[in-house]
Amino acid sequence: MRALRLETIGSVSLKTLDEPAAGEGEVVLQVGRTGICGSDRHLISGEYPAVPPVTLGHEVEGTVVEAGAGSSLAAGTRVAVDPNIACMKCRYCRLGLVAHCLSLHAVGVDRDGGLADYVVVPERQAYALPDDLPSGFGALCEPLACCLRAIDHARVTPGQTAAVLGGGVVGQLLSQLARLGGAKVVLVTRQRERRELAESLGAAATLDPSSGDVAGAIAGPAGFAPGGVDVAFEAAGVEDTFQQSMAVVRNAGRVVVVGAAPSSLKTSISPFDLFARELDIVGSHLNPLTHGRAVDLAASGSLDLAPLITRTVGLGEAEAVLMGEPGRGEVKVQVAPA
Repeated sequence: MRALRLETIGSVSLKTLDEPAAGEGEVVLQVGRTGICGSDRHLISGEYPAVPPVTLGHEVEGTVVEAGAGSSLAAGTRVAVDPNIACMKCRYCRLGLVAHCLSLHAVGVDRDGGLADYVVVPERQAYALPDDLPSGFGALCEPLACCLRAIDHARVTPGQTAAVLGGGVVGQLLSQLARLGGAKVVLVTRQRERRELAESLGAAATLDPSSGDVAGAIAGPAGFAPGGVDVAFEAAGVEDTFQQSMAVVRNAGRVVVVGAAPSSLKTSISPFDLFARELDIVGSHLNPLTHGRAVDLAASGSLDLAPLITRTVGLGEAEAVLMGEPGRGEVKVQVAPA
């Protein structure tokens, strides 16, 4: 089979490998779609820990073609994959904090992933999809599950205001989820195409940060939410959006950091500002126990997911996509191996 491998840091290539076999409690999937994520680029550059050589791809949907001993999933079952494999035994897992599992493994990071014709995963990581769910929606469940975790942290309630800093797939999903929670949302991103998409999907307003003062436009006397929004989501993983998120939130408001920044990025925080304004800054990492909710939500039709899949490419094109810059207006590129 073909597999896109991270051979060493900075080196990715399409290889031919033996097809995997299912061990006890595992299933082999014929990959239908795998999303390309910004964190994949961090893995390649060494800005996020990986264990090469490894097949990349952690946003996976596929169809069961082989089930190992002890597996109850039938061949032909279409599933979405939760890539984060927790031990369910350590102190963090016992507290339900599985994103902090002391023995955490991840498909596409330190275990072969879905940028391949086939992938093998533990059955407990596979969530059956409805037959009528459009192709690609199952692969979107991984970023959606991460966004649900962020929404849980944010505790959005009807009548609140929210700012989303970043217009990629995470920003677009957060904007929709916050709106479903009853908040009025402003999304901030440089790309006009992404602003137009957010508005078409229900954002009350959008803002180009290069056009002026973001804090004034959102939290100023004549801004979107005078005095500041109730919650700000940092969804780009860069210093500018982190600083903007703190500037646009109201006193005693909440900043939820969702963007996967490079591990080398450092930024400054004023302890006095944090103290005097009583800001609540919380990180939101991975998708602990939210993948099933994401599948149910994707199947419910409550979110508009189709416009988020802006391009689908073959496995032979995935290397060029990963090694290049995202295209203008691009939100989510998915790879269809077949």
